[in-house]
Amino acid sequence: MSSTGVLNGSSSSTTAHNNDKASAPAENGAGSINSRQGYASHWDYGGNPLAHVNTGDSARFPAFAGYLQPGLYKPPKSNIANPAPLGLCGFALTTFVLSLLNWHTRDVSEPNLVVAPAFAYGGLIQLLSGMWEMAAGNTFGATALSSYGGFWISLGIMLTPGGFEIAQSYTNPVHFNYAFGFFLMGWFIFTFLLWLCTMKSTVVFCTLFFSVWMTFLLLGISYLLTPNVTGGSQNIACQKAGGMFGLLAAFLAWYVAIAGIADNNNSFFTIPVWHFPWSEKGRAARQKTEEANV
Repeated sequence: MSSTGVLNGSSSSTTAHNNDKASAPAENGAGSINSRQGYASHWDYGGNPLAHVNTGDSARFPAFAGYLQPGLYKPPKSNIANPAPLGLCGFALTTFVLSLLNWHTRDVSEPNLVVAPAFAYGGLIQLLSGMWEMAAGNTFGATALSSYGGFWISLGIMLTPGGFEIAQSYTNPVHFNYAFGFFLMGWFIFTFLLWLCTMKSTVVFCTLFFSVWMTFLLLGISYLLTPNVTGGSQNIACQKAGGMFGLLAAFLAWYVAIAGIADNNNSFFTIPVWHFPWSEKGRAARQKTEEANV
């Protein structure tokens, strides 16, 4: 392990101990490990929950929001950068714009403007980030980013003014609202499945997917509650509530993105992500505290 891999005053003895433990944990399935002996010392990066440590084969990161990975994750040996912050930023900005429109900010509610970022930033860039996550061996990140990139592209297709004329193809405009509600509820189910995978990670990571989940739920309900009458529009109260959760999701996505970018090389402070007490990192910290109090 090189000297750059020792952060926040970690001693050389700790480094040697970590290297001795490198062969102990074995990956099992989606990032779980079989052996937990020596866990607290193996995961001790000097108290910095976001330390970027380059220890080669000995590195197995705890639940780390900045890598868009809820479980134990080993970064690739290649020189590929962490693509998660780029995809998260694409998701955040596009969600931010659409959520302001759903909130009817300054009485603007037409979604025409979101078509451009939905195709280019939230769509294409996020899809590419998901493919790079696939190359990095991060199945969760690849699934999430690629899927939401596809969501934004499909949304852009549906909302393109005068383009694909999907809405105009419905003889009854209310039926388009119902169909669009079905579409959003499908994403609500998908996001719920991803959210279940974040229960053992960090507060920030879990809250991000919960807010996205609630956004899809409320927006889907707003379209499904459209009165079946001529000229009926979606439920405004649910639409605005969805916009509120969408804004929360956007800012959380930006927060997770900066957590994946900032480290001791480019920032004077670290970004807290608040590990759950029952997470791997939380249990390790609690075990270390108990041992120190003995």
